[in-house]
Amino acid sequence: MDKIIQLTRELGKALQQDDRYIAYTLAKQVNDDDNELQADITKFDELRAEMRTAMSGDNPDFDKINAIDKETKTLYQKIMSNPHMMVFNATQKSLEELVSNMNQIITMCANGQDPETCEAPKGCAGDCSACGGCG
Repeated sequence: MDKIIQLTRELGKALQQDDRYIAYTLAKQVNDDDNELQADITKFDELRAEMRTAMSGDNPDFDKINAIDKETKTLYQKIMSNPHMMVFNATQKSLEELVSNMNQIITMCANGQDPETCEAPKGCAGDCSACGGCG
């Protein structure tokens, strides 16, 4: 097997042992096990599909569209304020930041920077020309 690919697999193993990854997977499992949250997410998806259908006709019923929109927004707020979802979102963000930093360092190395000294930029400076971090 190609040495670079093998080292990448080792990096993947290390990632899966990191506290941020472990916290994310635990939070995801808690979300998956929260029946009320899952029912709300399913209902939210159904409302979005209903909204697409309501808006796609030749004569849209704006009263119905507004009612669906209001219900969708209320349900979204309920989902996002669920304590399990709040923890999940925080752990997901932390893991995404880690993976983004990893990707940025690999990209910098591929562009010739010193692997021992290159650092992923902290935060976003707004200039995307030298950044590969947002995805």
